[in-house]
Amino acid sequence: MRALPLLIIAGVATLLLAIASLFIGVSDVTLAGVFSGGPEGRPMQVLLISRVPRTLSLLLAGSSMAIAGLVMQIVVRNRFVEPGTVGTTESALLGFLLVTLLAPGWPIMAKMMVAALFALAGTFLFLRVIRSVPPRDVLLVPLIGIMLSGIIGAVTSFFAYRFGLLPSLLAWELGDFSGVLRGRYELLWIGLVCAVAAYWAADRFTVAGMGEDFTTNLGLNYNKTMTLGLIIVSISSAVVLVSVGIIPFLGLVVPNVISLLVGDNMRRTVPWVAVSGAAFVVACDILGRVIRYPYEIPIGVVVGVIGSVIFLYLLLRTRRSAA
Repeated sequence: MRALPLLIIAGVATLLLAIASLFIGVSDVTLAGVFSGGPEGRPMQVLLISRVPRTLSLLLAGSSMAIAGLVMQIVVRNRFVEPGTVGTTESALLGFLLVTLLAPGWPIMAKMMVAALFALAGTFLFLRVIRSVPPRDVLLVPLIGIMLSGIIGAVTSFFAYRFGLLPSLLAWELGDFSGVLRGRYELLWIGLVCAVAAYWAADRFTVAGMGEDFTTNLGLNYNKTMTLGLIIVSISSAVVLVSVGIIPFLGLVVPNVISLLVGDNMRRTVPWVAVSGAAFVVACDILGRVIRYPYEIPIGVVVGVIGSVIFLYLLLRTRRSAA
């Protein structure tokens, strides 16, 4: 019962961050300007065309990728994995690059589905690899994933270099919300659907995270549950990649921090992870906009720096606990 008021406070804090995000930027947008200029005034147009879509995309991308990281950790049964460290994101990027080369005229929804299929295939490949090399160390699993990600990333870079798409590849690899406008972020609502699906299946994922034998003994189909989890992770990763690029460490640090505070029951942690992921991304985006105002630092850089520091802390904490 005590967790609900804290979750409400966290939601209010996230809402305040989102409101602050609406009025931060190079264009001068204030409440007085919005009301005095009317619906056709420049402040209102900037707010509706740029600021509101950007803030919504921050909330949607942050919550969906944080939940995707949580689901990935349950599926793999390892706290140090996320879509960006097991080859899921890199596979989605490879699929997006190939469909851009082979079918540039396809609609963005079709390209997103191809990226999701590649992400799903890359994740299955990772699971196959770790099953054939049974890991004894908790850090060996993410190490294998990082190696696999590097291989897939190298293949992607080769094709991008060969066909002159390196600038596009770099843009996709660096998460950035500065180009988000009305009509260019709506795919991210699919990530919200995936987040709702993860909450709906939270109890199944919690049971499946205890192992195949335990899950089967309780009468739950282990393979179907794992496949559902991988589909959620793949679609969420592809949607965010196609819309705003890669956001590193988000799906890694947020679920781990929430796990330390709330526990491992997924039914309880999903709302916390969603709210915290959204708040974290909005806060990093605001920081990136004000730290070198009027210039802007891409959110991929800000989240990468802060997330890597938190990740190192979690690693050292795990090592001290093991010792």
